[in-house]
Amino acid sequence: MQIANSAFSALPSALTVAIMAGGQSSRMGQDKSFVLFEGRPMIETIIERVTGLGDELIIITNKPDEYAHLGLPLFSDVYPDHGSLGGIYTAVHYASHPYTLVVACDMPWLNRPLLAYMIALKETADIIVPCWNEFPEPMHAIYHKTCLPPIEANLKAKRLKIIRFYDQVSVRYVEPEEIKRFDGDGSSFANINTPQDLRKLED
Repeated sequence: MQIANSAFSALPSALTVAIMAGGQSSRMGQDKSFVLFEGRPMIETIIERVTGLGDELIIITNKPDEYAHLGLPLFSDVYPDHGSLGGIYTAVHYASHPYTLVVACDMPWLNRPLLAYMIALKETADIIVPCWNEFPEPMHAIYHKTCLPPIEANLKAKRLKIIRFYDQVSVRYVEPEEIKRFDGDGSSFANINTPQDLRKLED
C-alpha cells in the first residue's frame, strides 16, 4: 500500500536536488529525458515529482542546449566520460548545499513521500540510500559533500562502480520495511532503459 500523504511532505529543505540527465541512452535509441511518458517528456515528470523537496533544483547534463528551455541551472560533468559516478560527483560538487538528493531522469515513479522521508534522515550519515531487492539504489540517494574526496579518488583511478567508495563514509541504508511504508512494490526504483521497458511500465 502506498501512502499518498505523509508527515514527511512538501516543506522545502536546505538541500540541493539534482536530476541526472547524462548517459548515452543507447538502448532507448533517443535521449531518455525526452521520451514521452504519459503524454509528456519524462524529464518534466521527474521535475514535477521533486520540485519543492529542496530549495535548489539542478540538472546534470553534457547537452545543456537541449535542456535550456526548462529554465533550471545546468552543469556538465567535471570528469567527462566517467559514468554515473562522475555525474554524482558533478552534482555534489556544484550543489549550493552540503546535502544533495540525486535522482535519475529515467525513474518516472519517484515517490515524493519516500524522498521526503529520506531527506528527514539526511543528517544521520554521509549517504542516505534505499535498499531494494538486496541492493542499494545509488541513483536515488542523498550525498553529503564529505563524499567528494573519496569519489574523486575513485574517478582518478577509473574505479567507476558507484558503491565502491561507500565503505569510506558513513551510510544510512533505508531498508525495505521502511520503503514499503510509502512504496509497497518498489516502483520508485523502476527505470526505463528500452522502448520495451516503457511499454511494460505503461501497461
